[in-house]
Amino acid sequence: MAAGTDVYEHYEAVVVGCGPGGAAAAARLADHGVETLVLERGTEAGAKNVSGGLIYAEDSAPYTIDDLFDGFRERASERPVTDYYIHNIAGNAVKTYDLTDLHEHDTDWCDAVLRREMDTWLEQRVHEKTSETGGGVLTNVRVDGLLREDGEIVGVTCDELDPIKADLIVAADGVNSELAREAGLMDWEEPDEWFQGVKAVVDMDPGAIDDRFDIAPDEGAAHLFSGDLFSDVRGGGFLYTNEDSLSIGTVFHLDSLMEQEAEPHELLDALLTHPVLAGWFQNEYHEREYAAKLVPDSKKVAHREPYRDRLVLVGDAAGQMQAQGPIIKGMNHAVTAGALAADAFAVTRGNRDPEAAGRRYTKLLEDSGTMDKLRPQRYEFSRTVGEHDAVTNAVERVLDSPIGSLAVGNPIADRLLERAYNSPFLVSMLPDTKTGYVSLPTLIAEEHGKTIYWDSEVEPPSLEERIGELTYDTDVGNPHIQLLDESYEVSGAAVTACPVSAEDFGGGCYRSETVKTNGTAETVVSLDTQPCVECGTCAVVADTEWEHPRGGKGVEFREG
Repeated sequence: MAAGTDVYEHYEAVVVGCGPGGAAAAARLADHGVETLVLERGTEAGAKNVSGGLIYAEDSAPYTIDDLFDGFRERASERPVTDYYIHNIAGNAVKTYDLTDLHEHDTDWCDAVLRREMDTWLEQRVHEKTSETGGGVLTNVRVDGLLREDGEIVGVTCDELDPIKADLIVAADGVNSELAREAGLMDWEEPDEWFQGVKAVVDMDPGAIDDRFDIAPDEGAAHLFSGDLFSDVRGGGFLYTNEDSLSIGTVFHLDSLMEQEAEPHELLDALLTHPVLAGWFQNEYHEREYAAKLVPDSKKVAHREPYRDRLVLVGDAAGQMQAQGPIIKGMNHAVTAGALAADAFAVTRGNRDPEAAGRRYTKLLEDSGTMDKLRPQRYEFSRTVGEHDAVTNAVERVLDSPIGSLAVGNPIADRLLERAYNSPFLVSMLPDTKTGYVSLPTLIAEEHGKTIYWDSEVEPPSLEERIGELTYDTDVGNPHIQLLDESYEVSGAAVTACPVSAEDFGGGCYRSETVKTNGTAETVVSLDTQPCVECGTCAVVADTEWEHPRGGKGVEFREG
């Protein structure tokens, strides 16, 4: 900015975030010859990003990531997923169904990825492309807000730079998007609109992966887990094979975590120490990294009109994460959205209406079928009945009765259940209740499962050890979270729901203590942001003022 003036630096497009959605938007904008600047908060792309780990290329999608980046699969991904299973668990009894048909529906290919390696590679390709049109990628820059003139969004503000104006602003800044919230397009009000994912990356030699999972070096496996191993918390677990490691994690509805007062690290450990994994670990366990993130439930929050003025939202910032039973897809939808947003701008380039690109982008999302995948109409119909307490309780009573055992326990039901698990239509209308995540899988395992007789000797690291192994650049004197209400009644849920906190652990972000004042005792909550993994959970479950740390500060993930 020139001294003493309000003339700001200007780019045709500014993309905030260099994950898959931002990278796709920037690459496609560059293809259209648009001058594009990409601003990334991490020390490099991927340093702030966590994902379960599967990226799909759908046959029906207008764009896939290898359409935009030559050599992606060879250089940026781990293993192609060729085997896909779900394990229903009741105690030590396990019933496994092959989900190959579901996995291969509308799928060209699917690869396991680790975000640090993948996003860093994407960043390099994006910088090459955008540099050719007068832009580039800047890292260690946190975009902290929207620049407005006469109430209209015209650019972005940054901690490290002067404000920047643009004809298009792409918010690809993830699930905790401050731009989406400042624009009034997303909020943190309802816990039932969010999942929380917690993940461990575990070392394993490539040859051991091949032998133990019965796959070839150019193959990979995905395993899902549901049933009673997570008590009554609605959600499940996953395991994906990487080139020389495993991505193992859990994903739960945030409101269910709160209701059950469950601690995320303990739920992850319940999976890691279950006998069903013992044959793969063979008592060898070395955890490379522990991480966590919020996950938007697209069925409820995927924005139908993800734009305001010159601002468009893509990926998690727009709630574009499809989590419908065993269907778990997000990064591919972010890629599609980013590329479509770029195409929308190219078509409307030069239009004086600031919302022209946003309207066009919304139409492209609808016409491409992306919104129907994210917010299927059949779920809207099913939830009106299936998610009422009276209906859920009635179904639970039937499953808990001899009638339920008889209905589920016969061979015909076994075959029908496997077909149902492999039906995209039925899976996409599954109500978000205990029945589908816990009760039915448990009953299936009780009636059809085989008992595992060996024990697991795996001992995962403690929460203190996990935090100690993470890399932090603490921004001393600049806490990025402020606890506004310290009462346990309002903010106590953060003590258990935060993935680096626990009731019996004083070294995490949130802790509770009893304070005596004038003869009365009160339980209050305190906060220390140093161990924070920036998942955003506390912004939903507690009364906080939450923002990202400054550029390059805070946690830095090595695996992601």
